[in-house]
Amino acid sequence: MNIAICDDDRKICGYLEEKVRTIYQNAFIKSYYDADTLWQAAKQKPKCAPDILLLDIQMSRMDGMELARKLRSIGWKTILIFITAYADYVFDAFDVGAFHYLVKPVSDKKLADVLHKAANQLVQEKHHTQDTDLDTADARRIAVKSGGVHTSVKVSDIVYAEVFNRKVVLHTTSESIEYYGKLKILEDELGADFYRPHRSYLVNLKYVIKYDSSVIFLQGGQVMMAKHNYAGFVKAYMTYIKRTCKEHG
Repeated sequence: MNIAICDDDRKICGYLEEKVRTIYQNAFIKSYYDADTLWQAAKQKPKCAPDILLLDIQMSRMDGMELARKLRSIGWKTILIFITAYADYVFDAFDVGAFHYLVKPVSDKKLADVLHKAANQLVQEKHHTQDTDLDTADARRIAVKSGGVHTSVKVSDIVYAEVFNRKVVLHTTSESIEYYGKLKILEDELGADFYRPHRSYLVNLKYVIKYDSSVIFLQGGQVMMAKHNYAGFVKAYMTYIKRTCKEHG
């Protein structure tokens, strides 16, 4: 998960980073200490928006509300959460499609609740856009033989695969398909968007919601992480995030 923080008070940025890290330990977090710096970065890569933006309103030069309007104007659909000391802007916040509006000081529980709700919305949005994404990589398919029937499976719909009783089970966004095969062969066929965190599992990095050193939480399920594969998984996931950011930037 990619989370950005924008506040002209460095102490508050540091505080929010610490709190967010306790909720999502392996999230990629980037802080901006004024609205203009974030705006310049957004203009350079308008399609490389974070999943969630925690944004202060009252800042010098450009305030958070003006920044939010600018970001929306270049197509940022990021989940926007205002965190401010003032409640006067609540109606303006909804005009720019804010997901939530938090008034400082924010309790740890309230921040965690809002972030969890934001993460759930991300999952729903990704699921909604899968069938409308027509790019070439998303259109790629593989063929498997299950129960004597040859089935064409859309690669981008595969959430994860697992080995069970000498069979490979493909868990897609809509069904599970099992066939006799080897996970290693499937791993080689699917390519860089997939990673094998455990000898029994192969995951599509696209569907990773969160993870720790023992478990990966995916859309619609979770799989085990072998501890000796943890560092490799983190590296692969960060590489995936950067690569997809560049491809759409």
